[in-house]
Amino acid sequence: MAEAAGDAGSPGPCVAPAGEGAELAAVIGATVPTGFEPMAAEEVQEKLGSASRISRDRGKIYFEIPAQALPQVHRLRSVDNLFVVVQEFKDYQFKETKEDALKDLEDLVKKLPWTDPLKVWELNNSLKKKKTERRKHNPQSAVRKEKLNSDREGKKADQKDTKKEEDCAQDAAGVEATDGHDTEKTPAVASQNEEEEKDNNKQSDAKSELQAGAGTETKAGDSRTSDGEAKVLKFRVTCNRAGEKHSFTSNEAARDFGGAVQEHFQWKADMTNFDVEVLLNIHNNEVVVGIALTEESLHRRNITHFGPTTLRSTLAYCMLRLCDPQPTDIIIDPMCGTGAIPIEGAMEWPSCYHIAGDNNPQAVRRAGNNMCSLLKKNENKEGSASLGIPLDIIQWDICNLPLRTGSVDIVVSDMPFGKRIGSKKKNWDLYPACLMETGRICTPGTGRAVLLTQDKKCFAKALARLGHIWRRAQTLWVNVGGLHAAVYLLRRTWERAEEK
Repeated sequence: MAEAAGDAGSPGPCVAPAGEGAELAAVIGATVPTGFEPMAAEEVQEKLGSASRISRDRGKIYFEIPAQALPQVHRLRSVDNLFVVVQEFKDYQFKETKEDALKDLEDLVKKLPWTDPLKVWELNNSLKKKKTERRKHNPQSAVRKEKLNSDREGKKADQKDTKKEEDCAQDAAGVEATDGHDTEKTPAVASQNEEEEKDNNKQSDAKSELQAGAGTETKAGDSRTSDGEAKVLKFRVTCNRAGEKHSFTSNEAARDFGGAVQEHFQWKADMTNFDVEVLLNIHNNEVVVGIALTEESLHRRNITHFGPTTLRSTLAYCMLRLCDPQPTDIIIDPMCGTGAIPIEGAMEWPSCYHIAGDNNPQAVRRAGNNMCSLLKKNENKEGSASLGIPLDIIQWDICNLPLRTGSVDIVVSDMPFGKRIGSKKKNWDLYPACLMETGRICTPGTGRAVLLTQDKKCFAKALARLGHIWRRAQTLWVNVGGLHAAVYLLRRTWERAEEK
């Protein structure tokens, strides 16, 4: 066992030092839906050109980028939260007693390379402020708002009847938990909701901020200037801990590590109204120290009207990507709920045609309202009337879909778990009927389905009965709001289904 925490284990890469004339680069940590880490790594490679490393701690990936690529990182569809890595220890040797282990964590603060990660955090902050200022000072916003209001006047009367229940559903958004492990975790505060901007604007902002920062560089963490005008930053430490061999709790680690951070930087501790969130991630012997770049999960991008079981947009994206949509594909979600899957699909795969449906009229209304909110957001962003999105929403019966046999390419759906919606008993009839009907409408030989469920036993029985129609190609184990669920990729056989 090593004598000092800083020497315990090999430190992994953090932020590439920015020498004179060199470009600032950073290692970014991202939390993603558990089970879909390889898919998130594929997206990073595809959109950023960076290779990712999947953490042993499920639901996290790491990749290196130039700091000016931060705007593109925030537009990744499979990512929930982002942080810049200060330093990583792949085999950190904790002392046996609680006092010694916590003392090592305190001593670690002084040895960490904070300077460049804090520059990345400052750059990230400045980009968020610039976007806010652009929205506030856009001279066309008032005109677009007036036009939008006049266009939607006729719809207001219909929406009044459902406003109360939708407000209640929106309050229920807090029930939608992020993927977690069986771990201790100090609570996090979420207050940020970013909008996407165009690539060229964001890249130029990032470059200008880097150039401006080069001439006004101060010591990282120094909250005072020569004239004493700079404000003292507020901070908090969030500890995520997994493993049974630790002699301390998450709260104890966050408390002592946070005390050392406060002493080192002379920042002010504030658990709710903080400027900087320092992350201390401990998974067995793997320790990662980081600084949060997102205040709120990036999955909160499309849905404004929530239901009791609203699916996160990041998980919806991963499910859609799993079935590899091709241009002109017809994609349906026969049990769409609030429309998270078809709305995400229409935004990311606009060359496909998306159809969403549900037997619950309240769910159909919510999905429709979410689509209207997205259209409004697009109109405000583009400065002109939106061309719309390739999505239709219908009320229907999953057991009797109004679609021709063999007319659909892909089915993607979040099936009832039998907990908040439906029941386990009803699933024994629903699941076989659903597989039979989706098998009928899917194209034989090329059709595919991606289905999410927590009722794995019932689904396995239903699939066994309909093995002549559907063949299981892949199973991914995921965590949905603390529930151990599965995502099944099915491929349609050449067997003809019964005509209706």
